[in-house]
Amino acid sequence: MELDVLNISPEIKVESSGEPQNELLIKHSRRFDSIEKKIRRAAGKAITDFNMIEEGDRIMVCLSGGKDSFTMLDTLIYLKSVAPIDFELVAVNLDQKQPGFPEQVLPTYLKKLGIEYRIVERDTYSIVKSKIEPGKTTCSLCSRLRRGILYSTAEEIGATKIALGHHGDDILHTFMLNMFYGGSIKTMPAKLIADDGKNIVIRPLAYCREADIKKYSQAMDYPIIPCNLCGSQPNLQRQAMRSMLDEWEKTNPLWIKSMMTAMSNIKPSQMLDRNLFDFDDFKLKTNFELTGDVLFDKDESTDSSKVIQLI
Repeated sequence: MELDVLNISPEIKVESSGEPQNELLIKHSRRFDSIEKKIRRAAGKAITDFNMIEEGDRIMVCLSGGKDSFTMLDTLIYLKSVAPIDFELVAVNLDQKQPGFPEQVLPTYLKKLGIEYRIVERDTYSIVKSKIEPGKTTCSLCSRLRRGILYSTAEEIGATKIALGHHGDDILHTFMLNMFYGGSIKTMPAKLIADDGKNIVIRPLAYCREADIKKYSQAMDYPIIPCNLCGSQPNLQRQAMRSMLDEWEKTNPLWIKSMMTAMSNIKPSQMLDRNLFDFDDFKLKTNFELTGDVLFDKDESTDSSKVIQLI
């Protein structure tokens, strides 16, 4: 069942962030209310488009202590309060036993919210430090360990969905990383069956922009907990993608919007993947509408406002 109570128009756009990056919002100001509404509507549309949440779902909301997961939790709490369907939220944080981790911050915050939560304690920090040579990137091993623990936790608490806080910029960066460094066209899907085949992962912030989330988070004054393991390591490849897309957006914001639209508008026969389209069994057709290689046949002055509907 869809969250149609939000009255989300099929024409809604998740706009690019046209405001200054260092803009500071005041909670409940007009600008704050506008960004809060934009985030909530974008999340609601993503949930509807991908049927992320259904009647009776028990959603495990993965709370890392970063701005994205805090924003996701608040947004889901709001959507739950207005949705025409009944579903549960359980906030889950993985305490990886990093030195100096403020153990009471999240329990205190979640108790004030009055939401069900669980803190899972696993010393993955020591495992990563013992396995990875100094100076090497820890993200890959840490991510695998964390993923396995979260999957098993979801089963323990009876969760039907696992919600992660990745946003539209994360999806774009991953798309670019795979294309430039992995030689493949793929990214983070908004909804997928997890690696273990037993869990469904959803990304409610898939249509949201990081700049909006950052401003919203600052105004909300969340108790942000930095990651001392991987958060201090420069991810040079991802940063390169971030810098590239930031420059593109300054030149023409429509480029970024069009990239997001393109990921939901794929034409397998216009690509080179022989596993997606049967190039061996070609049959000519009569009275067939021309849909092939016509990209540059049209006037490039076509109204660009008709191009984008997503981000």
